[in-house]
Amino acid sequence: MLNVERVSVMNLENAMRGARNPMNSWARSDSGYNGQGEYVLGENDLDLAARLCASGSDHRKFIRQIFVSMDITAPLYWWKEFDTYKIGTVANSTSTMHKLHARPLELGDFSADHLTPASLAEFGRYIAYLETVRQRFVADGNRADWYDLIQLLPASYNQMRTVTLNYEVLANIYYARRNHKLDEWHVLCAAILELPYARCLLGAIGGEALEPEGGQ
Repeated sequence: MLNVERVSVMNLENAMRGARNPMNSWARSDSGYNGQGEYVLGENDLDLAARLCASGSDHRKFIRQIFVSMDITAPLYWWKEFDTYKIGTVANSTSTMHKLHARPLELGDFSADHLTPASLAEFGRYIAYLETVRQRFVADGNRADWYDLIQLLPASYNQMRTVTLNYEVLANIYYARRNHKLDEWHVLCAAILELPYARCLLGAIGGEALEPEGGQ
């Protein structure tokens, strides 16, 4: 399970202006804000952006200045893979150390969507045991119970992080993970394609026409 919420794309205007700096071609810019306060790329700017993206990483530096913030909720086993992307990313996570015991643990707190019926039943019993440990810790503050909670917590526990990255990082993620065996990566790749101009810019990088996941 993976969920993407509260997505914001920032600095598109400044990034596009910077893309025109090398040739002093600012007068050719045809982008501007619409009635909803969104910065919309004009035909000239979008064509330039796509050509720069197709020309290689040295020429597409401007996409590193297009920033994205999003809240991602995903299991710990997925975050372990995401943490390989250290450059150009910042993340603040909800805390298992301080807040795991703050509310009841239930099956919905975990990614169990691919468990077989037999495994799901067994997992439910395991979560019920964890909840009894949590209740003991809340009642008496015994440090041994707290360690039991932390060390028994399954890797399928869902954690929310507020992540900030840029279009260059997103391009790396998309092309490295779009065919990954974990469904969570497919959900994120589909969300990446929904970002403003992502299909055009990432498609230019990969030399292909990008469609949403599933061809929708």
